[in-house]
Amino acid sequence: MFSLVARGFGRLRREDLLRTACDVIVTQGFAHTRTADIAQAAGVSQALLFYHFETKERLLAQAFSYAAQLDLDTLAAAEEAGGSPLDRLRELLRIYSPIGKSKSWALWIDAWAESMRNPELEEMSRRIDLSWRQALRTIIEDGVRDGMFTCEDPEGSTWRIMSLIDGLSTQLTVHRRVLPRARMTGFIRTAATAELGLSPGDLD
Repeated sequence: MFSLVARGFGRLRREDLLRTACDVIVTQGFAHTRTADIAQAAGVSQALLFYHFETKERLLAQAFSYAAQLDLDTLAAAEEAGGSPLDRLRELLRIYSPIGKSKSWALWIDAWAESMRNPELEEMSRRIDLSWRQALRTIIEDGVRDGMFTCEDPEGSTWRIMSLIDGLSTQLTVHRRVLPRARMTGFIRTAATAELGLSPGDLD
């Protein structure tokens, strides 16, 4: 019984540490976050951090993965709810936008920059990014098969739509007064409508 309780506490503590690490990273950035900062915010020793994560690089990568997984869980729940490809497309665009991801976008932007120096973070961000692209491509392919979308190159459309969202979301997150959310949403809807042969207003 004691070992089961101990393992349960360990899982809880690990999640608490990852949540705290995310809060510190959002405030200070990956490059300026020290293990001492996370330990202090969590009220634990640095030794405990290294016990759970071994290295600072692994801690940062797994903190990012933890935050991103929350959004992937939301995406999975939306996919399980079903609906037409058009309904699923609307929901994915809503979830993936800064309106849906909030703090996660600050982490994403910082993670992309830090990934050039942190191989574990690069692998993690690449894997999570692929999950989003696969989800969108599946929706597009389902829509084409059902006759709801017209698209000769689902892979290309997926890349163009996701890249547009990434670029606009970066602008909105970093330069908050440059691009209003409503304007960004309009750009995304216009692009997706053109890519998938939809009628104006289908994504409203």
